[in-house]
Amino acid sequence: MALGRVVTLDALGTLVELERPAPRLAAELRARGLQVSDAQAGAALREEIAYYRAHHDIAVDAASLALLRERCAQVLHVALQRAGAGAGALAPGELRDALLAALRFRPFDDVPGALAELRAAGHRLIVVSNWDVSLHEMLRTTGLDMLVDGAISSAEAGARKPAAGIFRRALQLAASPDRGRPALHVGDSVTLDVAGALGAGLRAVLVARGATPDRVPAGVPVLATLDGLAALAA
Repeated sequence: MALGRVVTLDALGTLVELERPAPRLAAELRARGLQVSDAQAGAALREEIAYYRAHHDIAVDAASLALLRERCAQVLHVALQRAGAGAGALAPGELRDALLAALRFRPFDDVPGALAELRAAGHRLIVVSNWDVSLHEMLRTTGLDMLVDGAISSAEAGARKPAAGIFRRALQLAASPDRGRPALHVGDSVTLDVAGALGAGLRAVLVARGATPDRVPAGVPVLATLDGLAALAA
């Protein structure tokens, strides 16, 4: 069998989806005695998610991850009050726990089979994601850690997509950085994944699970799911 290539894969939107968090958060808060509607929970979550995306790279280890989660809970607390929910009735730890319990990720149905097919063909699979250090925890809880060869978050890399640095770290993480064949990156964002990969010298594949975005660079394959990825990587 010919030596496979390094295939890097984005996480959210490519390998996993976030199950609807607003109803989960509202249910978690109601279970703790706080009456919150799904709409109020959704409005507060939008503010928390925006904060998280701007600051997740501070979480490089267990201590800084705990700090990030406390700060996210504080943002959620203020946002819930702004949305009309009396979040002051909950202790900060309860609000943090409710938030974490509401954030559930699941692999897309096509992912386990596609990853198994890629590995069977000899490709080395590295997850590359703009995420905090808990990326590894998410891969374990979804069972995807058994189907890939490694993972690097932007927090660990000190660079987030589309910067070339995170792709270079992913190639270093692979046992054989070039394996004699150009690396291939797979992701769902034209700006972060496709442009970032091409700028770092990798080939790119766009995964468009909904409508295909505009301005996909010429020559970049577009897949609706990961089915068929093994053929493109061959």
